[in-house]
Amino acid sequence: MNDVLHDLELLFRSRHGVVHLDTAEEDRARGLLHHVAHRLSIPFFTWTRSRGLSRAGLKGSIYGTAEPLKALEHVAHASVDALYHFRGVSVATLQDDLSAAWLRDCAEALSTRAGAVVLTGPDLEIPSTLTGVVTHASLPGPTEAELRELLGQIVRDVSERRHVSMEMDSEEVSNLLRHLSGLTLLEAEKALTRALVEDGVLDGDDIARVAEAKQSLVERDGLLEYTPVEASLTRIADLTGFKDWLAHRTAVVLNPSKAREAGLPFPRGVLLLGVPGCGKSLAAKAVAAEWKLPLLRLDPSGLYNKYIGESERNFKRAMQTAERMAPVILWIDELEKAFAAGGSEDGGVSQRVLGTFLSWMQERAGDVFVVATANDVQRLPPEFLRKGRFDEVFFVDLPDAATRAEILRIHLETRDQDPAGFPLDELAARADGFSGSELEQAVISVQYAAFADGGEVGAEALAAEIDRTRPLSLTMAEPIAALRAWARDRTVSAN
Repeated sequence: MNDVLHDLELLFRSRHGVVHLDTAEEDRARGLLHHVAHRLSIPFFTWTRSRGLSRAGLKGSIYGTAEPLKALEHVAHASVDALYHFRGVSVATLQDDLSAAWLRDCAEALSTRAGAVVLTGPDLEIPSTLTGVVTHASLPGPTEAELRELLGQIVRDVSERRHVSMEMDSEEVSNLLRHLSGLTLLEAEKALTRALVEDGVLDGDDIARVAEAKQSLVERDGLLEYTPVEASLTRIADLTGFKDWLAHRTAVVLNPSKAREAGLPFPRGVLLLGVPGCGKSLAAKAVAAEWKLPLLRLDPSGLYNKYIGESERNFKRAMQTAERMAPVILWIDELEKAFAAGGSEDGGVSQRVLGTFLSWMQERAGDVFVVATANDVQRLPPEFLRKGRFDEVFFVDLPDAATRAEILRIHLETRDQDPAGFPLDELAARADGFSGSELEQAVISVQYAAFADGGEVGAEALAAEIDRTRPLSLTMAEPIAALRAWARDRTVSAN
């Protein structure tokens, strides 16, 4: 909080007369701005459409300032140092020529005295006509200290009305606060109060309730999908190289503040290239499970819009949501479909979105770990393969015989079949060139047949199904051989 106050104070001392403070928390913004005004020793005024301008600490409001034009006129003609918070400003107001003119007058008047006009409002966008007049600033989400204070306050408030029990150790409390990250104070208050009031107990199970609250916020825009995390690294055969890499970063992810003190930044992300069906998407889900972080999936098809500039705005909104939910895993499946190289047929939209994405990857502030997967490396823009975009580029190859046997064991166990009744090594040898998903489908096909015949899944039937299947490594032998040859000296093996 102190950093936010310092930054805002510095902004106003630098004579930025009109500031757009980008935030969804206007109440919290008001409290912070009031605090800054106190530090600057100047009066603080709040404007709302219903009341007009009113000074903090005094009753009533300034007559005739309910209309934004009149309020801005008053500010421009006032001769006192003051900080003015205009709440709930609409885009239509800023697009009005007369309003824009009064804002310019306010900026000029406040450039010679202490104070500023601060604009906030839902989805407020500053029109290009005010470029150079309005300074942009953003209010970061609540800090861990603010959320911890809120948690204590809620427990005390609810305790006054009924008996409540706090059954979380310090590690669980820290985990809960991390999951509250991305919510506004009001949203966090609602989620915590509901969890506590439902059964009078706040325990480890309530972390899932917080995750549900975040899910509804993420899916509101329809650009990101909140993906349930079920898989774990222990349920993924092989990928030893990838698992070892993740293991060396787990401590940083679980304790990012301590890691930053040691000079270690939050990991940026990985690019998983490889043969289709070999577990790239499953690995993305497993990372979230291993690190106990929410998993957001970006659907590239939802980004693109027929209106000029809308696709870039969609992407920026999606990235802002991901940062707001941080710490989080952002999964971009089949990356080449979103940013195909040489995509001139779309009027350059994909190239502009690519530029936006690359800039965001370089400059993002939130703890967002990107897991991008791709099948067709030839369609990927070369910028993605440049060192530094991702922490590492892994290649997920076809499983070897031992891994194929392990994959069969996992899928048989998952479907309530006893692997001991199957010659796994022999079946794995028959399935040479199979991907993990092809082995899974073989097990599922045998199950369908057994269900239809009223029989049981047997080793002979599974062997026959494997023999009938023509794997992708055979039907697409040339492209897959070329991909494996390309990756040999350009990527790190995930297997």
